Amino acid sequence: MNYSEKSGRDDITLRAIILGLILVPINAYWVGISSEQWYCMFTLVNPFSNAIFTLTFLITVGFFLRRISSKLALSPAELLVIYVMVTMVSTISGHTTMTPLLATLTQPYWFATPENEWQSLFWQYIPSWMTVSDMDVLSGYFTGESGFHVMENMKAWLVPVMVWSAFIFFLYFSLLCISSILRKQWTENEKLSYPIIQLPLAMAADRKFYKTKLMWIGLAVAGSIRFFNGIHDLVPAVPSIPYTYRIDQFVTEKPWNAIGYVTLFFNLGIVGLTYFMPLNLSFSCWFFFWLTRFERVFASAVGWNQLYLNERASGAWIGVALIALWLARRHLVAFGKHLLGLEKMDDSKEPMRYRTAAIMLVVCLLVLVLFCRFAGMSIWAILVFFAIYILFAIAIARVRAELGPPYHEVVGINPRGIMVQMFGSRRLLGNNLTIMSFIYPFNRCNRAHPMPCQIEAFKIAERTGMNNKRLVQAILLAVGFGAIASFWSYLHFTYHYGTLGRLQGWIGNAGWEVYNPLQAWLQYPQGTDVKALQFMGGGFLFVTFLHIMRTRFLWWPLYPSGYVLSGGAWGGMVYFWFPVMVSWMIKSIILKYGGIKTHRKATFFFLGLVLGDFTLRSIWSIVSLVFKVYMPSSGAGWN
Repeated sequence: MNYSEKSGRDDITLRAIILGLILVPINAYWVGISSEQWYCMFTLVNPFSNAIFTLTFLITVGFFLRRISSKLALSPAELLVIYVMVTMVSTISGHTTMTPLLATLTQPYWFATPENEWQSLFWQYIPSWMTVSDMDVLSGYFTGESGFHVMENMKAWLVPVMVWSAFIFFLYFSLLCISSILRKQWTENEKLSYPIIQLPLAMAADRKFYKTKLMWIGLAVAGSIRFFNGIHDLVPAVPSIPYTYRIDQFVTEKPWNAIGYVTLFFNLGIVGLTYFMPLNLSFSCWFFFWLTRFERVFASAVGWNQLYLNERASGAWIGVALIALWLARRHLVAFGKHLLGLEKMDDSKEPMRYRTAAIMLVVCLLVLVLFCRFAGMSIWAILVFFAIYILFAIAIARVRAELGPPYHEVVGINPRGIMVQMFGSRRLLGNNLTIMSFIYPFNRCNRAHPMPCQIEAFKIAERTGMNNKRLVQAILLAVGFGAIASFWSYLHFTYHYGTLGRLQGWIGNAGWEVYNPLQAWLQYPQGTDVKALQFMGGGFLFVTFLHIMRTRFLWWPLYPSGYVLSGGAWGGMVYFWFPVMVSWMIKSIILKYGGIKTHRKATFFFLGLVLGDFTLRSIWSIVSLVFKVYMPSSGAGWN
């Protein structure tokens, strides 16, 4: 698409940043309450549907304002910087980050019993400034029918909220520095495609987008399905079009019943998004999904009890990160020489000057290290933990920038689990295990990871001519303000409804993922899991093999990214393999019989599918929240 309407370098105006800051707490609350009241997850799929709806709303308002005065309407750069700010706060709020974080902060005291021995096992390792232990303060949080804006509650939460908001800010800032360092390599040297940004770019900066009939047809098709299913939610007598159909329910005999969770998920929005993925990647995603399913069946048939799927995927993700760094080796060497004054690199157009990015990265990492050290972790454990965290961040950002999968859930694969397998809980000891458990929410499932959103924001700036230095300021403001706004939003509605009361989301149970493993590791200390490490090495070698085959043989159809997205025990393509396969089939037919010209024209139709699905989904979400009605069409229950 041609984004000929370039935004001037000064188009990120003060009014856009102020408007973005107004929309940050609104979206923080919207994402959070939707997630917890009806289990409606806006951050399940990228781009986030609430951010797309916010952009749609601003463009619609701008259409009417432009009739009064062209100066009143927001420019493309203003629209996109607001979109980026809303996206960044959405990575904090909601089911992916804030839900498990608040559950982690509150549940070790509330659910402690003589039977689980939590008090004797790890209470002594929890610093008082990290969480709230007052049972009277926690009572309203869990049971509801209370209010957060009571002096006693606000006073108890003040320090933990400020401490964890600062932790989020410096964690995100560190990733922003890494994104700034890698931007030129990925965007200009390797020319990665960044498929996820196609829709917001087209909406804000492509003059042809709203004049194309194919876009409106796609919007009408996907939007109609959401519309009529929403009417069905309100009036059950109206027939609906099902979103999902479980097929594993019919597989009941051994060994086939070992196939696990398999569902046909009918989502035209996902079909539209995956149309922009390379054909071989979309093929690799559903191919590896089914390969792991047949592995389960084969293992059941021969009597194997353990396939080590997550361990293999862990090694594979680390392999993807190391491959990305290896491909960037010349850029990183030049970057190092630039820092030492041995070689000059042109960084005038970078989001941050390279020396500034390096200094701020060191400062952010130092703050994070000190945070964990004061909390009680050992220095060596802190360094290993954040090394693994950063490798995962680079891997996920790389996969998104290169290939654009809309869904990259990574459950059961995180620094805490990997370190227990590497060193054993016996060597890590209670202090390290406990504090790592408190940081676990930032790597629980990774589907709303901040670094891919940051690197995509820089690509948006490059495509539209935005002032990327001012974009960095906007991102940091959104993160800093958004962290506090997310905490406030959650504490406001949890004290009103109660996490164990009227809220139907995951927040009442998310803490068990944190503390049940911690309890087991402390009660039954274990050593290094040698076999798990061997399978991690196998996963690393496998993606290395896939990378070599992809680079040396053009006919090779399997991507390393396809394996990491589908190779784990849960996540990746578990929900969306079917729409990915449908999109792959449609795109294959279009390219074979219509050619590249037809493929390019069809992009408007598929963007319309995404916009129609996301817009109606968001509208029904607002309706469900206003009228307090459970509506699967709003996305509740993964629909």
